[in-house]
Amino acid sequence: MGRVYLTGAGPGDIELLTVKALRVVREADVIIYDRLANPDILQEAKDGCEFIYVGKKDSYHTLPQEEINEVIYQSALKYDNVVRLKGGDPMVFGRGGEEGLYLHERNINFEFIPGITSAISVPEYAGIPVTHRGITVSFRVVTGHESRKEHSQIHWENFKTDDTIVFLMGLHNLKKITRKLMKIGKSKDHPVAVISRGTRPDEKTVIGTLEDIYEKAKDLPTPALIVVGEVVNLHEQLSWFEK
Repeated sequence: MGRVYLTGAGPGDIELLTVKALRVVREADVIIYDRLANPDILQEAKDGCEFIYVGKKDSYHTLPQEEINEVIYQSALKYDNVVRLKGGDPMVFGRGGEEGLYLHERNINFEFIPGITSAISVPEYAGIPVTHRGITVSFRVVTGHESRKEHSQIHWENFKTDDTIVFLMGLHNLKKITRKLMKIGKSKDHPVAVISRGTRPDEKTVIGTLEDIYEKAKDLPTPALIVVGEVVNLHEQLSWFEK
């Protein structure tokens, strides 16, 4: 049986791939990759490496997660070095824990290789620090797309603080998110940024408020994340990548 590397590909810019991730990609016999992993990374693979695409987009999934788990397992029975390449970090809404548990239950050796999460790096490329002295000392990372429709696990009442809030995968729920935040008492003028295709050459940031950001940003292409907080006001001075 082989070893599986549950590997973070970073937020999009190929130069943000870690040294260790690059090494295992170059040694891989098979790479099982998702939609958010920069496809240019695959060019680093050795001759004869097999590629298996298991990407997910909105309501369309190439394979359900249960079948992806089985593909990884079967690949470990066939190959020595299996790389499961995932956008961002495998443990930040990346289902890496589920895949690791599936392999553990079947006695497959695996490692986690952290990736730079989009929750921090994408705002940073847009000139928005998630913490800043005198503005906020903490931040929250929240899923913007819950799999459980009947019962939300998000405790919206906890968002009354001055924390920076970063919503991942939330563009299609942007109106719902802004309404929820205003309902718990945040001002309609509270700053919000939506960053589309962060760290990539076509990155675009739209700045607004809880009241108007939906109309401003609803047509942006995915992937996109949402930043809510006073730190958004630093975008104009600190934005470097888009300039």
